[in-house]
Amino acid sequence: MRVVLLGTAAGGGLPRWHCACVRCAAAREGKLPARGPECAAVTGNSRDWWLLNTSPDIRAQLTAAPALWPRPRHAPVRGVLLTDPEADHVAGLAVLRETAGLKTYATPPVLTALTPARVALHRHAPWEWADSLAEGGFVLAGGLVVTAHPLAGEPPAYVPARPSDDRWVTAYRIEDLATGGVLVYAPRVSAWTPALDDLIETADCVVLDGTHFDTNEVARAGRHLPVSGVVGSLAALARHPHARRIYTHLADTNPLLDPASAACARVAEAGVEVLPDGAEFVL
Repeated sequence: MRVVLLGTAAGGGLPRWHCACVRCAAAREGKLPARGPECAAVTGNSRDWWLLNTSPDIRAQLTAAPALWPRPRHAPVRGVLLTDPEADHVAGLAVLRETAGLKTYATPPVLTALTPARVALHRHAPWEWADSLAEGGFVLAGGLVVTAHPLAGEPPAYVPARPSDDRWVTAYRIEDLATGGVLVYAPRVSAWTPALDDLIETADCVVLDGTHFDTNEVARAGRHLPVSGVVGSLAALARHPHARRIYTHLADTNPLLDPASAACARVAEAGVEVLPDGAEFVL
């Protein structure tokens, strides 16, 4: 299984277009690496690729990833797996609108929330939309078997009435049938649970929500679990030294964006990685 981290920043990327904070300014000046909104791609055969979320920058992200460039008579992107309906995770669907036959997986409430977008996209090219929580999981072209696992989370502000449902946010467990390699992709985690421990225990690699380093950065409590602290994700990841552990979805307030920061040193010492956009690895 090949995995490419197409984008590793939180909403808006780094620098954010309207922000003049220290880190956004440093990224504009080339002092920190620029990052696009979180998005990844995975394949089991280096031919059929599946996107994990679709950021507003998906065109530029795909252009920067030669492995995903189209070939004569072959478009490598076969479809999308959505972890939630946040705008920065679904906006890229519009960029993909001219490709017929794409298959998009999401949970029932997410599919319902995207109904207007689905109708509009269908006018460009017919797509297939599927329930990611189908019993027994599903198999992707390229030899990958996937199961979706609901995590606690709220719907985004654009959803009318914001109905309560425990399936707004999911993590994906992706297994390569040929090699047995397992990836867990969970870019949005609001609380650590025993179920998440069980999921990571079966994985060779986990790509995890690293939005905020500590609680001082959190504008809306409970939306993203901070990295640090007694109940932070770094302490929880220490229970899983067998797996490769990588943070993604980094907000512009997060000191992990600076490779020279003490926060980065602390995370690296714990055996957890912060990788740049475009990083590729194999499981």
